[in-house]
Amino acid sequence: MRTGIATVCLSGTLKEKMQACAIAGFDGIEIFEPDLVTSPLPPEDVRKMAADLGLTLDLYQPFRDFDSVSGDLLTANLRRAEAKFKLMARLGMDTILVCSNVATASIDSDDLRAEQLGQLAALAGDHGVKVAYEALAWGKYVSDYEHAHKLVEAVDHPNLGTCLDSFHILSRNWDTAPIEAFSPDKIFFVQVADAPKLSMDVLSWSRHYRVFPGEGQFDLAKFMGHVVRAGYSGPVSLEIFNDVFRQSDVERTAVDAMRSLIWLEEQSAKWLDAASDAGTGTGAAGTPAPGRRRYPMELATLPQVAEPAGYNFAEVRAADTQGLETVLGQLGFEFNGRHRTKDVQLWSMGHARVIINEAAPADGDGATGDASPAIAALGFDVASPVIAAARAQQLKAPAVPRKSQANEEVFQGFAAPDSTEIFLCQGTSDGTAAWTSEFGEGLENPTAGPTAVIDHVNLAQPWQHFDEAVLFYTSALALEPQPFAEVPSPTGLVRSQVMATGDRAVRLVLNLAPLNQQRKTYQEHIAFAVDDLVATARDCRARGLEFLQIPANYYEDLDARFGLAPDFLATLQELNLLYDRDADGEFLHFYTATVGSVFFEMVERCGAYDGYGAPNAPVRHAVQYDHLQHR
Repeated sequence: MRTGIATVCLSGTLKEKMQACAIAGFDGIEIFEPDLVTSPLPPEDVRKMAADLGLTLDLYQPFRDFDSVSGDLLTANLRRAEAKFKLMARLGMDTILVCSNVATASIDSDDLRAEQLGQLAALAGDHGVKVAYEALAWGKYVSDYEHAHKLVEAVDHPNLGTCLDSFHILSRNWDTAPIEAFSPDKIFFVQVADAPKLSMDVLSWSRHYRVFPGEGQFDLAKFMGHVVRAGYSGPVSLEIFNDVFRQSDVERTAVDAMRSLIWLEEQSAKWLDAASDAGTGTGAAGTPAPGRRRYPMELATLPQVAEPAGYNFAEVRAADTQGLETVLGQLGFEFNGRHRTKDVQLWSMGHARVIINEAAPADGDGATGDASPAIAALGFDVASPVIAAARAQQLKAPAVPRKSQANEEVFQGFAAPDSTEIFLCQGTSDGTAAWTSEFGEGLENPTAGPTAVIDHVNLAQPWQHFDEAVLFYTSALALEPQPFAEVPSPTGLVRSQVMATGDRAVRLVLNLAPLNQQRKTYQEHIAFAVDDLVATARDCRARGLEFLQIPANYYEDLDARFGLAPDFLATLQELNLLYDRDADGEFLHFYTATVGSVFFEMVERCGAYDGYGAPNAPVRHAVQYDHLQHR
């Protein structure tokens, strides 16, 4: 699949955008006209630079408000078009995007539109240019891609075809199956964009909330499957209008964009295989659609991996570890000793393992960064760490080297968008980890804690990388995004996105950190699941644990909502426990005080409860905020 991206997707100058696209590995680019108009580079220099970078210049866009106009406007539009065709010759480009009219259209006549598009196609033919006509979702008279295609067919000129844009099609809930009947010779260009499903006018939705494939809720694999079945073999190009992307680091955004197309290519191949096995769909000639490998566009796949089997460990980094050691001990974790070659400690409770890394973090320049406690790494049990790491690398995840000596476990690792290090560990049927033998003797008489596992980890995400993180964990770790929630807090609404495996062995919660707080200063936590939370809480209290203090108003509200038994309600209030219930079960949990930017949660899931106590989150946010204000 030939990959492309429109320069409108990225921040920076045209030169910076082109360099970033080349670094990310794109085959070609669309030049968004304002990027060229504002550039000091002459068209000839842009053409040479693209060639030097190994980029093709695939599409010049957009040319607006051409059709459905009166005679005098048509004359002006043809003059404007010819000027652009001459400019394209200097750039070495041969395809222009023409959008259906949204502003100056005054005549609703398909016959007139076909006549005017025919004149444009003839003029384009004189200059060796192809016109890709696109139905904008908010077009005045042409807003449906099938309508646009019918006009193209009516004109029947070799220099006029259609552009299929997934946003304009899927935002209007148009059926994509008819694409298969299009002649591939008449599909001049394909643009893809994802988006969250929002209730708002489609123009504002398009201009501000598009995201890269895999970061929204559109069924892009199905859309692409129909495009491939139609016989299209040209570029598949990203056209994303997003306020955040245009403020973010250009190279990083370009890499995220490329990752999204790699993921989409794989998902489309899977859709085609499934549809082929089911015997559904028809090709351009109306015959049964064969398997994907018989089509002109070949879709590459990645090394296949199963979803993680569970958490292997969580790592917290801190220069001063005393606070962490105290809290873990009070929770009932056992100290299992120090690593024989590294400045790290191992603490465990059942199969829940926490590593305390005493090395201070380094910032981007290699200097020592903030040394307060923060979640630094997560380990996941996978069937084949080497294959899973190869998949992540092909998805452009930056590798994280881990120095190992003889007889030490070699971890495959890579960095997540928020800088958390992800390590892939060899899973075992009994939940043990061979690498724990690398740690020396722990306490001679450790306090026996309850059996526990890591239930979930909550990570704060920088505002400019939240969507990137969703795609990253979806594509690299096979986690599935769940419906997101917004939780009130004293600093505003906190967007919360759960990523999970199908069996919920791994639950990862991504929170969008407030704009005024950097990721590693915003509170994050690790939650451990136990069988008896009340007994665990009593033991923790006896060991001197500082619980997050829950206000009495919460328990009055709890009683009003659930009508709990008085003795049980009194126990909850006595121990600062929180409670939730739904049709599937019950949920009990408590929080510790925060150390640095990290706190811990203990939970008990009863029945088939699958949530996280979301109604209690505003209480937690408010109490933590109050503590922070009074430090």
